[in-house]
Amino acid sequence: MANNPVVFDDDNPEWTAEDFARAQAGSDVLPPEFLKAFKRAPGRPKGSTTSNKSLVSLRLDNDVLEKFRAMGPGWQSRMNDALRKAVG
Repeated sequence: MANNPVVFDDDNPEWTAEDFARAQAGSDVLPPEFLKAFKRAPGRPKGSTTSNKSLVSLRLDNDVLEKFRAMGPGWQSRMNDALRKAVG
């Protein structure tokens, strides 16, 4: 007995083996103009090379981190300001 796909919506039929093969091959499953809208520019965000900041990895106590995060958006800037005050 053949395994025939059930089509619930004529505008959105179930994918066939050919559809999956085409998607895996990277061909134009979606129109290029659609993909272009979501393509991210490579590299750092504009202006980051002239920024006076450096990306670091830092271990902090959980309670300290939780308190800054609890302050809401912008907690990284507030933490930077607190560190600036601490170093004078």
